[in-house]
Order: sequence, then C-alpha cells, then structure tokens
Amino acid sequence: MAQSSQPSASCIISPNLPAAPLRGSKPIQLGVLASGNGSNFEALVQAIADGKLRAEIPVLIYNNPGAAVAARAQRWGIPAVLLNHRNYHSREAFDFDIAQTLRQSGVEWVVMAGWMRRVTQVLIDHFGDQMLNIHPSLLPSFPGLHAIEQALAAGVKITGCTVHIVRLKVDSGPIIIQAAVRVLPDDTAESLHQRVQVQEHEILPRAIDLAVRRQAQLTADNSPRS
Repeated sequence: MAQSSQPSASCIISPNLPAAPLRGSKPIQLGVLASGNGSNFEALVQAIADGKLRAEIPVLIYNNPGAAVAARAQRWGIPAVLLNHRNYHSREAFDFDIAQTLRQSGVEWVVMAGWMRRVTQVLIDHFGDQMLNIHPSLLPSFPGLHAIEQALAAGVKITGCTVHIVRLKVDSGPIIIQAAVRVLPDDTAESLHQRVQVQEHEILPRAIDLAVRRQAQLTADNSPRS
C-alpha cells in the first residue's frame, strides 16, 4: 500500500493512483443511485467540475421522497428521478424501472452512492461489471448495514471504505480500491463516520476512472488482431 497524497487525512489508499482523469473521445456517462444525504453524489459532481474525472451525470435516481440528495442535484442542474421502492410489488419490478430510466438517459456506468436497496439480477444483467458500490468498511469485513457501528463493536484499530463491483450478494464483488482509516480510542460512530466519509469522497472518483481503464484494457486485449 502507498501512503495517501493527503497526509493530514492519516489514511492509506490502495492502489494510490494519481488523480489524473481518463482521456478519451467522450466523457463517461454515469448514472448515480442514492437514498439519503448524497454527499458522495456531490463529491462526484465536484470531482467532474474540478477535472479529476472525465464524466457526465445525466441522471440521479433516488428512492426516498424528501432525500437531501435531490436538492443537491437541483443545485448542480442534474436531472433527479424519484423511483419510490414502496410503490413496487417486487424488487425485480423496481430494478427493471431503474434500468429503463438509466438506459433512457444514456447511462453506461452506474454508481451506487449510499443506495440502501439490495439489487436483483435484473439490474446486474443490464450493466454487469459496469456497476460500482461504495461501502464504509474494509471489505470483506463488516458488509451490510451499520458498518461503522460493526467496526466499533468489534474493537478494530483500522477500518475504512471500499469501492467494489456490484454482485448479487451484498458487498461481495471484486474490490477496485480501498482507503484505510485509523480508529481512535475516543471515536464515536459519528466521528469515525466523518473521517471515513472524507476518504469515500477521495476514492470514489479514482475508482470509477480505474474501473473504466481496466475494462478498456480488457476489451483491447480481447479484440481480434488484424
């Protein structure tokens, strides 16, 4: 692991790649799924605005009426679509509408940024390995809900966050990037969450760029040679 370029964060990021965006003919088309406050969504938008990620976000989908993420999207002029899971008879029907909304907006890659719903095979079949999730622990430790509280209860000295490819089993997909955060003796769930979230904002744009680069390389390696 390499030390983070932000020493004040007291964090280790691996792989610690330069924050240079992928160069290509067109920006990545990202669809974001979020359920709550939306700080990771806004971190992505800011990274794009700062030139750290070559991407566009044509649509945000959120599932909770009144979620603060919708207001964040409005401030940035990004279309936000409410799909309330409570209005669906099954998870599959819900995911089908999500997939249709994303496709209609031209989305190529999907980022689950604080998305508090389990996905079904319906959504995975539409996007495959082009769907990423960010989780507030060093997976495979502490998957699922309340990861920060799980870490504190276990008494670990280091926790962090992970960006991984989405699989049907919760928080089980291949890991793209991780950031480690030291747990302090007097940490509460709130204080630890705040420090972990700083690193979530740092690694999420890098993870997207890295995942796109890897897929592009894989496609090139598997292309027929003339």
